[in-house]
Amino acid sequence: MLINIREERPEDIAMIRGVNIEAFGRSQEANLIEMLRTNGGILLSLLATNEDQIVGHILYSAVTVGSGERKIIGAGLGPMAVLPEYQRRGIGTKLIEFGTTRLKQSGCPFIVVLGHADYYPRFGFRPASDYGLKCEWSVPDNAFMALALNESKIGGLSGLAKYRAEFSSGV
Repeated sequence: MLINIREERPEDIAMIRGVNIEAFGRSQEANLIEMLRTNGGILLSLLATNEDQIVGHILYSAVTVGSGERKIIGAGLGPMAVLPEYQRRGIGTKLIEFGTTRLKQSGCPFIVVLGHADYYPRFGFRPASDYGLKCEWSVPDNAFMALALNESKIGGLSGLAKYRAEFSSGV
């Protein structure tokens, strides 16, 4: 199995929706992605392909911490989806590693994720509270994590990490 990672293209949109519905067993995440795309809320959208078949997808959108001169915009990871028959084969790992590299190269200062506390630390994620960051929703401390891509840009930053409004729309 040869997995390639690339950015999404317009002709991929229907297949991205299908991958997310199949991976999550519902349409909520696919609807969220469509809303973010429609509203210009996607920072980075990557696909994992196997012989031209889309088998995985990861999306990053803007997350804001602070306001005024201390306002910092980073990235929120999610949703991430891999077709069930391709799960546990390292595809999610490849998507996260590629996305992290691409965001770091673009100057993004941090990535946050709301996810499994035993999965994301392998990529360097730590509880966001270690950086003084809090999630806008009531979630366990170990489920809201952050990865500093540029310590000098986020040094001393603390406060509420705000996702785009689409995440609170109840899709």
